Amino acid sequence: MSDKIKTGAKGEALAAEFLKKKGFHVVARNFRYGRAEIDLIVTRQDWLIFVEVKTRTSVSYGQPEEFVSLTQAKRIYDAAEHYIFSTDWCGHVRFDVVSVMLADESAPEISHFEDAIN
Repeated sequence: MSDKIKTGAKGEALAAEFLKKKGFHVVARNFRYGRAEIDLIVTRQDWLIFVEVKTRTSVSYGQPEEFVSLTQAKRIYDAAEHYIFSTDWCGHVRFDVVSVMLADESAPEISHFEDAIN
């Protein structure tokens, strides 16, 4: 497994634990539809939330949350639409980003941006 894949997997695991501690329930990880993948799908109360996790080990090229491209956002929307219809979800929906910064041996910095992809 490449370092990039390991870093991403670690970030997704940390993000899932972070959201659980905030009262979210993780219902799916790495949900795939076509060419799209949604890192985490979580619920809380009557909200279904599609979460893109962005993990970086350095801010040399910018903050992790700045890296959701328009193409990626469109794919996430397509996959989310499929998930919503396949589960007959009738509540609220939103698209969040969780940023995970892994710098050396220090504790990871995790930030949650609600309704960040629109």
